[in-house]
Amino acid sequence: MTFPDTHAALARALTERAYVHPTPVQKAVLEPEAEGRDLLVSAQTGSGKTIAFGLAMAETLLEGADAFGPAGDPLALIIAPTRELALQVQRELNWLYHYAGGRIVSCVGGMDPGAERRELARGAHIVVGTPGRLRDHLERRALNVTALKAVVLDEADEMLDMGFREDLQFILETTPEDRRTLLFSATLPKAIVTLAAHYQKDALRIATRSETTGHADIEYRAIRIAGGKIERAVVNLLRFSDAPGALVFCNTRNAVRHMEAQLTERGFSCVALSGELSQNERNHALQALRDGRARVCVATDVAARGIDLPGLALVIHADLPNDAEVLQHRSGRTGRAGRKGVSVLLVPPSRRRRAEEMLARARVTATWGSAPSAAEIRKLDQERLLQNPILTEAGGEDDLAMADALLAAHDARAVAAAFVKLYRAGLPAPEEIEDEPAWQQDRPRREHKERREHSERRERSERPERGARAERAPREKRAHGPRDHAPRENREYQADFKPRPGDMQDGVWFRLNVGRGRNADPKWLLPEICRQGEVTKKDIGAIRVFDTETLFQVDAKVAAKFGELVSARKKGGVRILAARDQSGQSTFPQGVVQDGEGGDAPQPKKAYAGKKPFGDKKPFGGKKAFGDKKSSGDKTFGGPKKFGGKPGFKGKPKGAPKGDRG
Repeated sequence: MTFPDTHAALARALTERAYVHPTPVQKAVLEPEAEGRDLLVSAQTGSGKTIAFGLAMAETLLEGADAFGPAGDPLALIIAPTRELALQVQRELNWLYHYAGGRIVSCVGGMDPGAERRELARGAHIVVGTPGRLRDHLERRALNVTALKAVVLDEADEMLDMGFREDLQFILETTPEDRRTLLFSATLPKAIVTLAAHYQKDALRIATRSETTGHADIEYRAIRIAGGKIERAVVNLLRFSDAPGALVFCNTRNAVRHMEAQLTERGFSCVALSGELSQNERNHALQALRDGRARVCVATDVAARGIDLPGLALVIHADLPNDAEVLQHRSGRTGRAGRKGVSVLLVPPSRRRRAEEMLARARVTATWGSAPSAAEIRKLDQERLLQNPILTEAGGEDDLAMADALLAAHDARAVAAAFVKLYRAGLPAPEEIEDEPAWQQDRPRREHKERREHSERRERSERPERGARAERAPREKRAHGPRDHAPRENREYQADFKPRPGDMQDGVWFRLNVGRGRNADPKWLLPEICRQGEVTKKDIGAIRVFDTETLFQVDAKVAAKFGELVSARKKGGVRILAARDQSGQSTFPQGVVQDGEGGDAPQPKKAYAGKKPFGDKKPFGGKKAFGDKKSSGDKTFGGPKKFGGKPGFKGKPKGAPKGDRG
């Protein structure tokens, strides 16, 4: 089936837009059995639903005419959950009904209601709007729906989730009973089926959405990641994919602000969408994404509803969705209109079971793996540079003249190195990141009951008799040694302190007392390291940034001199100290720099020496008893003291119980 089987005016518009074959949902609504009937359609987000209902209601609105007559009271009403989706529907229908002479008016929240009333007064063939604004115009009698022939509910499940049930019921009850009602939804929960049964008559149910698999154009991936390394994983995913547009989902406004700030700091062109933005700010953010000034959008679920961004090829769930339906709506922002997309879930170990259950309920199969490493990204950068079209395109005369001047003044290798440096300067630095430990990846996930039974059996079989407990060694003398009291940050970087691809083979490790918490970045750390240690960039190896500290390598040939120079610097906010390996031993010759001097890094706790005996407490002091206070003479009121025989006040601690008063 091809589009020329539709109305001639619409077929012409489709041909100009290079539409040749309809999508499954578009084909289904054009079948003979769907003609003139109410429709209950379940279709994936981004499957071409807007064109589908535009085609489905064409014959109902035009009634065999070649074009619309003069605009008056609207013939069709389309209700969408968000202003962005409503405006997107208006844009699509404008070109679809262009040759039919259709006039489409939008009525959405955040826009001037007075201007909308004037547009309605001029007449419209189709009105597109959000539930709240449409109800407002109906109550003010600015919108007359007596001539309606069709009503469309687009993304009905979203509207119910957003609390528009009462508005929808009010609107539907004011429309003529003989109208056609077309209900489109990504999912068909019980609430949608109930709504359809009440407001539709003899509806044809169309399901183009697979009941056993997810969206065919979306590839799902699940990334194992430690809970504290979500931001690093997002950075590496964005760098690895190099998608023209990406959407990062967070669950709260604060999380959106934090993620957007972190990505902007690392060099990504990024905008944020959350409920706290004004409509003007929201429009500016979306326009920046559409015209390419921004390539990454960080958003909450509600703020991202209804947006359709060209080139959006990657969706990252920095925070897991609340349920399977939210997962589908989030992921549906990509893979639209036949384009391919990738949806990536970042899954900490504690949330893996929930992620697996959510994917199963959504009927999608995800490929499990780890986040791209910094080495993989650098290798990919090299491949992309070698394949960059700028190297194969013919240069202009001015470009060639400048190239000749550069080659005359500099060595060809130096010019190429400068070109590589300029290329890399525009790329955010990849993050060093570790995969989830293997024992957490592969451990069997037994049911709670099985775990409990195993634990009880183990206790009964292995627990010693009570009499044997007295023979246990004292805590401080056990075979496994004293407990590790190293600060959390030290434990973190010691765990990561092992050779990686690209590290300097004979490098000596040092650390800086600044980390991500103070905006540490290799771009400004490298010059500072070279300045303090009087070395060059080629003497510095790997640089690994942590939350409060930074590890870096120095060539062993210059490490001794480097250590002497940096140890002599006792002032300044950025201090260079010796690092320690996993065994706690200094990686630098003894006596040069002591680990832990200065800076922000957490310091090791002092050994606990126990409390002093109570009797050794220093006497309170020579404070005079209350009764020794200098007499101020006889009182002229109150009579004699009632408690004359009571001992003087001895400095009772503040806040101690005062006792009962008789």
